[in-house]
Amino acid sequence: MMKTSDEILKLVNDFLASLPYERKPKSLYDPVEYVLSIGGKRIRPVLMLMGYNLWREDPASILMPAVGLETYHNYTLLHDDLMDNADVRRGHETVHRRWDANKAILSGDSMLVLAYQRMQQVPQDKLPAVLDIFTETALEIGEGQEYDMSFETRNDVTEDEYIEMIRLKTSVLLACALKIGALLADAPQADADRLYRFGEQVGLAFQLQDDLLDVYGDPAVFGKAIGGDITSNKKTYMLINAVNRANDKQRAELMRWITAKTFNREVKVAAVTRLYDEIGIRQLCEQKINYYFEEARRTLAEVQVADERKEALRAYMDELLHRNK
Repeated sequence: MMKTSDEILKLVNDFLASLPYERKPKSLYDPVEYVLSIGGKRIRPVLMLMGYNLWREDPASILMPAVGLETYHNYTLLHDDLMDNADVRRGHETVHRRWDANKAILSGDSMLVLAYQRMQQVPQDKLPAVLDIFTETALEIGEGQEYDMSFETRNDVTEDEYIEMIRLKTSVLLACALKIGALLADAPQADADRLYRFGEQVGLAFQLQDDLLDVYGDPAVFGKAIGGDITSNKKTYMLINAVNRANDKQRAELMRWITAKTFNREVKVAAVTRLYDEIGIRQLCEQKINYYFEEARRTLAEVQVADERKEALRAYMDELLHRNK
């Protein structure tokens, strides 16, 4: 019997909550436990278990590597927050705010090692393939983060460069989750590869949706202030296309806001959002999101398992598409 995403999410959360942190010093592991306890959508472990569940009926048997992936993901967020100097994550204080920067670095490093320890708890014959894809993915995510940071000082980032950056920074981990699930379920290699591609496409749509919600989301639902990307001149799909598609007058105004050293946050967010509206950026971004979701739907249809077995994964993808936070 296929499990729904909600049933799988409960498995993941219950398992994460039950994990003991018995090593010393406790002060090193407190931030790790804290980060993993403040919620999150758990998309990556849920996808790993759902990928596995396409072929096998016992997804609970791979919970440890699945939370290994979630541990890894949260390690990247912990260090990202430090690099971005962010105060809040999921409505809670970030680790470097609650403790300090040194603690964020060291506890983050320990989280990365823990992620590998958890990931390697798979059958011996599967270990090389699982570690191969996990390690390659971890390297790609670092590359994506470096691209993202290097874009901050550039005003000539192209749409293709941006899509490749979010593929590395966000998509490959979703793809990795699904592929490892398939490998652990003894799926045919061709289907494992299809699931990887499916995860990449969902990931691209998901990140573009993040860009959209940062401008057009409801702050009460989104969980953080709207317009953070605009305030920090983050090179998103929206800003890149606004600069490229603006007329001279609009481009001059955009560049004035991008280069302004001092500004009122509200005024800047309102002015840039108005420019996005004029240039038609929201519709452009929504079209791109829908394009990747359609591609993902087509790729999932090619996976050689009975259609009804894919229903839970399709429903979960639709849930991600229609999210508002």
